[in-house]
Amino acid sequence: MPEFNLDQYKKTWQEQPIEQKYSNAEIVKMLNKKSTNYIKYIVWISILEFALILSLSIYYLFNDDSSKDYYKILEKMGIKNNAEVVMNFEHLYFAMKIFVLIITAIFVGCFLFNYLKIRVESNLKKFILQIVKFKKTVNLFIFTNIILLVLYFVALAFFVFTTLETQNVDLPKETGIGLLVGLIVTTIFCVVLIWLYYRLVYGIIMKRLGAHLKQLKEIEEAE
Repeated sequence: MPEFNLDQYKKTWQEQPIEQKYSNAEIVKMLNKKSTNYIKYIVWISILEFALILSLSIYYLFNDDSSKDYYKILEKMGIKNNAEVVMNFEHLYFAMKIFVLIITAIFVGCFLFNYLKIRVESNLKKFILQIVKFKKTVNLFIFTNIILLVLYFVALAFFVFTTLETQNVDLPKETGIGLLVGLIVTTIFCVVLIWLYYRLVYGIIMKRLGAHLKQLKEIEEAE
């Protein structure tokens, strides 16, 4: 009986031709499933973001001390925090929070709706179109959040300068320029931060989703 040689057996096995393990249909199904999972992650992240924004809005809504720091800044500029100023600021602040909540809720609904429409068994062309649509919605969500942040600072700046004019506060030119520059720098800094956040949180998922989309398109073109 010939002696069994393990090393020779391994070498023979490794030299055997590698056969295709999966058909295109199986590869498409796996890519579809992974892509759907990535979309699910985005849906859950957006829901968590909405829950966080809602929690913060409720907290600041019932926290009377939340605006004290802002009022102190107004006082340093010579603005009198009378009942009218306080009421106008509270209304503006409340309106901005509600607006952000509504916008975020709309996008959460869009993400959830698009996710529920996606099916692993969908035909390849339909699934590609669904992913493209979802990616556009995510990009629009990121862009909208950046625009909302800019509008927030613009609204605050408009409120400050309007109040200064209403109360006939003669703000020194250097102080006015410093205030304007400070608002612009703060806005840019916050925009960069929010862009980095979405780049990190959504960017990784979107990159992998894009890679799957590219593979699906290549399979579709090859068929």
